[in-house]
Amino acid sequence: MNGIEFYKMSGSGNDFILIDNRKGQMGSNHRSEFAKMVCRRRMSVGADGLIIIEDSDTADFRWHFFNADGSEADMCGNGARCAARFAHLIGVTGSRMTFETGAGLIQAEVDREMVRIKITDPRDIDLAEKIRVDGRMETVHRINTGVPHAVLVVDDLETVPVESIGPLIRYHRRYAPEGTNVNFIQRYHDGTIAIRTYERGVEAETLACGTGSVAGAIIASQLFGMDMPIRMIVRSGLPLEVSFTTIGNEYKNVYLKGDARIIYQGCMGKDGYDN
Repeated sequence: MNGIEFYKMSGSGNDFILIDNRKGQMGSNHRSEFAKMVCRRRMSVGADGLIIIEDSDTADFRWHFFNADGSEADMCGNGARCAARFAHLIGVTGSRMTFETGAGLIQAEVDREMVRIKITDPRDIDLAEKIRVDGRMETVHRINTGVPHAVLVVDDLETVPVESIGPLIRYHRRYAPEGTNVNFIQRYHDGTIAIRTYERGVEAETLACGTGSVAGAIIASQLFGMDMPIRMIVRSGLPLEVSFTTIGNEYKNVYLKGDARIIYQGCMGKDGYDN
């Protein structure tokens, strides 16, 4: 086929365009613009992000991850799970693998539609930070799980105005210049944690956020004391499973597990992309 072959995949509602670039058919120029173009819904394939798989000298493969706004991100939990299954399906690796990201090496294990990844150790944990948002003080818990996250605990997740309060925190001067993802969590009586996320780079609420679910689970464990694994219910209604070990004030062996499904395969034109 003339054009760029791709997979469209979804990790618990977070959707991505995945391209195998091991033969170098895509150059390194204008990838940001290309990501913005192909991720634009109703005008192209549409997705929360673009993932490009390439060869690696130190792992099974390496990826480049671009948000829908064209910005390149170090890490995306649901994207990493989709990348792992994609690499397995196209014969890059077996069911167990290691791959390079901007946040470091990620380990993954594929079991049909379910994928479990081991992410890099979280850092920069700061509990109960007070910031002023829209004229009132908010309690924000901060953590970096490969990318920065702010977590707020709420009583009623359904009534949270994610699309209006999310940007105010995402662009808050306290988190400048890089900004932050913003997560709202609610603890249910059955011990699960529901979560909604305003994603940096998508600049909207998404149906799921893997690194956000890890951030929410770690903050929930700090505040509520919870047994492993922690079951996170994302906006799509699908579950993500988070587990980790605590060593002093550090979190180690952090795993994220959930579905990574194929939506379809296709071939897109190269219009607007300069190789």
